[in-house]
Amino acid sequence: MSSDSANLVEKINAVRRKKRAVILAHNYQRPEIQDIADYVGDSIELSRRAMEEREAKLIVFCAVDFMAENGALLNPDKKVVIPHPEARCPMAQMLPATVVERWKEKYSGVPLVLYVNTLAEAKVLADVCCTSANAVDIVRSLDSDTVLFGPDYNLAKYVEKMTGKKVIPVPEHGFCPTHVLFFKEDLELLKERYPNAKTMAHPECTLEVQSIADFVGSTSQMCHYVKYSTVKRFIVATELGVLYRLKQENPGKEFIPAYEGAVCPNMKKNTLENLYLALRDEAYPIIIPTEKAVRARRCLDCMLSLKFKN
Repeated sequence: MSSDSANLVEKINAVRRKKRAVILAHNYQRPEIQDIADYVGDSIELSRRAMEEREAKLIVFCAVDFMAENGALLNPDKKVVIPHPEARCPMAQMLPATVVERWKEKYSGVPLVLYVNTLAEAKVLADVCCTSANAVDIVRSLDSDTVLFGPDYNLAKYVEKMTGKKVIPVPEHGFCPTHVLFFKEDLELLKERYPNAKTMAHPECTLEVQSIADFVGSTSQMCHYVKYSTVKRFIVATELGVLYRLKQENPGKEFIPAYEGAVCPNMKKNTLENLYLALRDEAYPIIIPTEKAVRARRCLDCMLSLKFKN
């Protein structure tokens, strides 16, 4: 660590103690952000951790916009800030409220399940939310053979395959720009090169990639899978940031990126410097009008009440 970085870490630690702040970092964040965070994990996992911090008054959510919004929705008694105002999720932007409204009108009476990777304005219109870890269980629990599901097409089709229900993607072709960078042919070459490796893929990857993976799951599920596996080598098809956590938690195992260019530029906008400024100045707070926040939180509460793994 450079002297500048070490100095920033000291400043961050001093301010976080003074302000009783909690620093949350998603699995895709830079290594130095993960190192300094109080908690590292998936978006809802992090928001729930913050709910347990009764004494905390300030949350610095190192992730992208919708994750910080989730943190604010589930922690209305705390101030939530994001280090970089342009750390936005492209997939969440694909599903504004106006699009949701059109699909709900077209399929009146069909339950709408929204991936947590959506903005609050879309969540206002949802019946229930889900994560990539519990999407299958959530959809399976609904008393309907047909559901609307957005915004990720690949996750929708994965859920359809696992539940046998008709899952209608909303919008028709929503996607994560990072997870569609993986190709089946690349994974096949890696599997030939490393025949003893297990391949893990996120359900936001294409169906072709999912079809040749040994394990399909969220980043938290990948971490759990690796921890309890006797296998020593893994090919990983998700954003590169999670490899740092996997290596930290499993020093005796090897992790091979399925594609070296699988980097989410928006996740990487958060740095030690703007993390420090977010703590010091409490800049870029997440502000959701009260009425909208109450309505948006309902679908999150509904998901949490079902008590499936998030």
